[in-house]
Amino acid sequence: MRRVPLVALLLISGAFGAQAAAQERRPAAAQEQTSNPRPVQSTTPAGSFLGGVPTGPLTDEVETITIVQAMRRALEHNLGVLTAEQGLGRAAGARKRALSELLPDVRGRISETRQKINLQAFGFGSSSASPFGDIPPIVGPFNVFDARIFVSQAILDFGAIHDARSEEHNLEAARHLFRGARDFVLYVAGSIYVQTLAMSARADAARAQQQTAAALYDQAVDLKKSGVIAGIDVLRSEVQLNTQMQRSTIAANEYEKTKLQLARVIGLPLGQKFALDPDVPKLPDVDISLDAAVARAYAGRADYLAALERIRAAEAARQAVVGDALPSVRVNADYGDIGLTPVDARSTFSVSGAVTVPIFQGGRIRGRLLEADANLASRRSEAEDLKASIYYEVRGAFLDLAATSQQLTVAEKARDLAALQLTQSRDRFAAGVGSNIEVVQAQDAVAVATEQFIDAQYGHALARGALSRGIGSTDDLLRQLVGGSR
Repeated sequence: MRRVPLVALLLISGAFGAQAAAQERRPAAAQEQTSNPRPVQSTTPAGSFLGGVPTGPLTDEVETITIVQAMRRALEHNLGVLTAEQGLGRAAGARKRALSELLPDVRGRISETRQKINLQAFGFGSSSASPFGDIPPIVGPFNVFDARIFVSQAILDFGAIHDARSEEHNLEAARHLFRGARDFVLYVAGSIYVQTLAMSARADAARAQQQTAAALYDQAVDLKKSGVIAGIDVLRSEVQLNTQMQRSTIAANEYEKTKLQLARVIGLPLGQKFALDPDVPKLPDVDISLDAAVARAYAGRADYLAALERIRAAEAARQAVVGDALPSVRVNADYGDIGLTPVDARSTFSVSGAVTVPIFQGGRIRGRLLEADANLASRRSEAEDLKASIYYEVRGAFLDLAATSQQLTVAEKARDLAALQLTQSRDRFAAGVGSNIEVVQAQDAVAVATEQFIDAQYGHALARGALSRGIGSTDDLLRQLVGGSR
């Protein structure tokens, strides 16, 4: 039976998400959209980390994939990482849009107009009451050519300033979430890789037990022919053989299904045949106290850092609402040539400054402020909950690591004892001292002990990985893993 390597690799940070735009602002019509601000974050579904984008050419050869190669492919092709990367792009776009409200808005326009005007409609005419004398009521048709550049600049706009700060924090949160997504997919890919190795070990163990059952059946048939045992012993051996065949079939099927799941996570081409490398580099045990591990997690976990940035973004968004209730200063200017034709056009310009003072908006600012307060309280609650979750996750990982370490020691000893028991019972049966009831019981004991040993090994590997994930030490662990790989 192949032994499943103990993996202390990976991992990571826990909740991941993609940032969405916070608010659209200014000028004029755009200001109306700020009365219903959009959420600052939408989380990436955890299930997306179990998907991937199949990439690469399909070959007929069986490709051997190491755990390092699997993790690298997952970083490039896993759906969760790609989704987080797209969320980072959306957050960057929202920040640029918010920042544009503080930068000059420069536009150019060239127009050619042919028109005919009724001056009487504007108070001009040939009546004696007109101070302009005998002017014909209809003028034209004539052409107007105008080539002009328009510039608009916010000089002081507290709402736009805080909006830009809010989007800057949202962008930083998206960066943390993207890093956390990359860390988490390493945990997912590494865990499924080890799980596949465990399934392979179960399939090998079931196949070995089937071969043992077949040998015992043949032995029982020979002993029956020699008149040493009764027919019921042969029947019992045949039943045991059929049972082991079923177990072997189920174990092999589960192994193949787990391989398919790994192929999907790392984005292998559809139908690509591959094998796993059982020689997984071992990493040193995590030598750290509980308090130090929790402190390290608070300082390095990407999901927690993202939660803190979302609090800062919500605080800035609230200040933006307050800023919209304050006066704002804007300068508008234009410069260009205007005339009947481009040849006789003359240069003109205009410069205007305006101070806008909100006086009454029907409670719109108050409503937005209530929404911002609720959003800020929600972000703070989420961060506190995540902080507590990290503590319990790290503490639980310490407990699991200690328990699974003891279980592994006991399970290894139990496996060896069960194998010895089977050997002795087979010898007694061959000598005609005992019945094959003892052999069947010993076979079942070996199957149970082997399964418990594999579970203990895999559980110990998961506990070590969960602790590494809990404290957010993925970068160091991955560096050690790559350094230890062939």
